[in-house]
Amino acid sequence: MTTLEKVPRGREPYGTATTGTFTRIIAVANQKGGVGKTDLTVNLSCQLAAAGKRVLLVDMDPQANATSYLVGPETQIDKTTADLLLDDEVSLADVLIKGCRENLDVAPASGDLSACQIRLANDINMQFKLKKKLKELKEGLEYDYVVIDTPPSLGLLTVNTLTAANQVLIPVQTQYFAMEGVVQLLDTIRKVKEDINPGLEILGAVLTLYDRRTLLAREVEAKVRNGFTDGPVFSTVIPVNIRLAEAPSYHKSIFEYDADCNGAKAYEKLTEEILGCLEA
Repeated sequence: MTTLEKVPRGREPYGTATTGTFTRIIAVANQKGGVGKTDLTVNLSCQLAAAGKRVLLVDMDPQANATSYLVGPETQIDKTTADLLLDDEVSLADVLIKGCRENLDVAPASGDLSACQIRLANDINMQFKLKKKLKELKEGLEYDYVVIDTPPSLGLLTVNTLTAANQVLIPVQTQYFAMEGVVQLLDTIRKVKEDINPGLEILGAVLTLYDRRTLLAREVEAKVRNGFTDGPVFSTVIPVNIRLAEAPSYHKSIFEYDADCNGAKAYEKLTEEILGCLEA
């Protein structure tokens, strides 16, 4: 766990200004891999954009799966979120792929992010790198939502994301050790909230890779709904769906790949449910 530097009380957390455009920054996080985190990040972002919201997807995962999901190999990528964190001269605008989809811009990642944790380890205020760059959102780059994909770890990149975010969305795979895998993340969220970002809240948990045919899935669902007390567990579950598994290889969201499949219908319903919470 990265050492957290305390912020003086009374400092306004980013994203809670009472004047001007309010941009909600949502971190999608779970330190366990293979839980459908990138699927959730990409398809939520695309459906928010389809609903007319201005959306920025920020890829903070060195695996760059969210980037690959939406950006084909024909697109030249000059700078990435690694440059954003490591180079003080690189601005958010410098890394953006504008108009990746209608209403959706992407800040792409690359494998160079892996070196960031080492290179930033001794940097003063290392936890605030992403937050500092996202301040540009108050200076002309306006979005309704920023959705950030995080790596499957609780290292510096995830802490940077939680420091910059307003809310955390947690995908929970319906497997036996689902809740055990969330405990460390919740502990990290509490520490970031206490020491760095007092405005950070848990948006909720989403059950993913759900197979209604199995008793295990139903048992895990009941366990999560009864045991997750740090925020709501959304009613909509994301099913195991072959079309969801196929879509990334075509660099398409599930709505572009097969809008009529069960996976697309689930993400559409989930986005409506999340918007109901966010805009209530």
